[in-house]
Amino acid sequence: MLKLIRNTFYFLVALFILGLVVAVGYGIHLDQKYGLSDEDLGGALWSMPAKVYARPMELYQGAEISAERLVRELEILGYHKTDNPVVQNTYSVGENTVTYYAIPFVFWDGAKPPRKIEVSFANGKVTKITNLTTLEPEVLEKLNPLRIANIYPKHREDRILVDLDDAPPVLIDGLIALEDRYFWQHPGIDPKGIMRSIYVTFIKQTGFQGASTLTQQFVKNHYLTNEPTLSRKIKEMLMAIALETHASKQDILEGYLNEIYLGQDGQRAIHGFGLASEFFFDKKLKELNLHEVAMLLALVREPGDANPHRHSEYALERRNLVLDVMFERELISDKDLELAKSLPLDVVDAKQTTDRVLYPAFVNMVSKQLAQYYSQEDLTREGLNIFTTLDPLMQEDTQEAISSGLPVLEQREGLKSEFLQSAAVVVNSTNGEINALVGSRTPGDLGFNRALSAKRQAGSLVKPMVYLSALEWPQLYSLASMIDDSPLNYDMGNGTVWSPKNYSKRNHGQVMLIDGLVKSYNIPTARIALNLGISDVVSTMKRLGGRDDIPTYPSVSLGTVHFTPMEIAQMYETLANGGYYTPLRAIREITSQDGEVIQRFPLSNTKAIEPGPHYLITKAMQEIPRRGTARSMSSKIDPSLNIAGKTGTTDNYRDSWFAGYSGNVLSVVWVGNDQNKPTKLSGSSGALRVWMDVMKNMPLKPLNVAKPGGIVEYDIDPQTGLRAGRGCTGDRLITLPFIAGSQPQDYTSCVRLNPEITEPESGGASPYYQMQTNPMFQTPGNTNTNPSGNTSGWFGN
Repeated sequence: MLKLIRNTFYFLVALFILGLVVAVGYGIHLDQKYGLSDEDLGGALWSMPAKVYARPMELYQGAEISAERLVRELEILGYHKTDNPVVQNTYSVGENTVTYYAIPFVFWDGAKPPRKIEVSFANGKVTKITNLTTLEPEVLEKLNPLRIANIYPKHREDRILVDLDDAPPVLIDGLIALEDRYFWQHPGIDPKGIMRSIYVTFIKQTGFQGASTLTQQFVKNHYLTNEPTLSRKIKEMLMAIALETHASKQDILEGYLNEIYLGQDGQRAIHGFGLASEFFFDKKLKELNLHEVAMLLALVREPGDANPHRHSEYALERRNLVLDVMFERELISDKDLELAKSLPLDVVDAKQTTDRVLYPAFVNMVSKQLAQYYSQEDLTREGLNIFTTLDPLMQEDTQEAISSGLPVLEQREGLKSEFLQSAAVVVNSTNGEINALVGSRTPGDLGFNRALSAKRQAGSLVKPMVYLSALEWPQLYSLASMIDDSPLNYDMGNGTVWSPKNYSKRNHGQVMLIDGLVKSYNIPTARIALNLGISDVVSTMKRLGGRDDIPTYPSVSLGTVHFTPMEIAQMYETLANGGYYTPLRAIREITSQDGEVIQRFPLSNTKAIEPGPHYLITKAMQEIPRRGTARSMSSKIDPSLNIAGKTGTTDNYRDSWFAGYSGNVLSVVWVGNDQNKPTKLSGSSGALRVWMDVMKNMPLKPLNVAKPGGIVEYDIDPQTGLRAGRGCTGDRLITLPFIAGSQPQDYTSCVRLNPEITEPESGGASPYYQMQTNPMFQTPGNTNTNPSGNTSGWFGN
């Protein structure tokens, strides 16, 4: 018997030693697998969303920003109007001045502290900026940018990292008293607590009692899952012991403060006391009062049931219970207890703090551009700050123009409510920055982004590319070239005939090239494209920023090709930016959490159009709002801005377009129906109306294109395309620019039309001038058609 007992004892000892060896070995494996020895508690495994910001408004002497525009910006940023701004996020308005108290912010070029700023204005410009905190003038002042979105990790965790020193001492003492009284003494697990839990739960069976230490809770939340299995619990305990051998108690406690789940904000998970403090109380953690600290501590065990936004009565009960425990543990006095329990919850309105994507269509564009450089893991672990090009004021104005404009169009045309949809892109034409992007008539729509994804026939928006192609061959074409507008029947070579029609279904005989564009005639446009070769026109589109797969059938010249509004904006940006192709961009800089610049997205451009042809096409497009298909623009847009633009309409009024630009802003608007049904709207009666509302409140500069060298101007008779003689006046006189040597040489007196004047069927150069010898003048090859191409009817307007 004694031998049996001895053998049993040895067996148990051996079994214990074996178990200990296995546990130690498994613990080492877990240590290495999860990086428990790393100084940052596991290799910076914090799930930190990337924060996406709009552009900051920059204020400096001479900036063309009005007081009203600054006030609008402040209100969008959440500043509150007051008589005397003495706290952050407040502002006041005086006579020709705006004063605000700015919040601190870390920019890519340095940090801005809290400060009181006074901005003076005159004639719509900033005249002076004074820092009332330092009593010194400011050369450049930047407002904190609007956060427009977060790019969350898989489980949509969000947090604001805090240091242990940021936490009020009563929060630390209360947390340890409530969750782990022996935190400062145990080695990661609490043996007494484990034995007590086993006794209460399994032997007495009087209920369940947990025994997890703060270290175990941190390990479970930071490295593992909530899976209720014995294997996970064993792993948790071994990892807690291993972590305590590498990290200090202070580091583990700080990790816990940042990791603990404390509530839900829609789909966003609130992690850590830093974010919970701002979410529930709109305060920094170190600014919390005792009753607010107790409320957060009550959320540790019951983040759902004790949520003060949803269950205020129960939350108050749990908060007061926490205060009672803190009093019993002698952490607070009886006076503190009485005062804290007498106070309300004091949580801020949940609607003010709910996280959402403010401008989803624009953020979608940002995400697409980010995907070219960063993986999703990079964006959701490092807490990057992404500074974009979005102008909140332009974005709001663009969305409002669409949201309020479409119902007016529907009512005017007798269309059903919500029948129309729209998209718009607004670009700073001097640098290619996207200032606004709208993908739906509904603000905040998270659905289909029409600005990026709706491929629709472009109609006459492609005509400037046809006419630019022509003007790049000055030995063939000038703005005064006479083009045949008689009926056109083009043999496709496969048994079919392409017979395009004008928008009005009428023909106009011989018309000047400039009038073919200004009045958006289809037949002259088609004749030019066929004479040059469709491949030459398509090459021009690609050079201006069009995609690579544009087909080369004849009707492409009239816009049967499909483009998204963003693709149209890219091509028109080259026209608007002096003939330089500049890739459209939505991001300026990316910084780390502490403001270190990780990546910049600088301006880049490539010369795509020679100065002479660019000058000519711009002058022609500026005539469209003056006397062409966009002449109604003057009702809302100052004619002195010299806007250049083009309307676009497709078959049966299915698509309505307008693209136009001032000296600094390009905007493209599409209006149509998602099911491609007829809308009754032409480019001028639909998209142009919305475009005007988009642009009317924007800080536009005139489009004054400098005349390049080699350009000459002559008075022309528009009925013949010849130089105007002394008898030409009124509508028989127009001044046009020419590439030197391409101007007509002959004159007309304008007394009568010369019946012998004819025009080649090809729509080629006017026979009334002789070109000077110039080696640059070469004739393009006529590589015109794809016989299987689209032969649809008419486009115009």
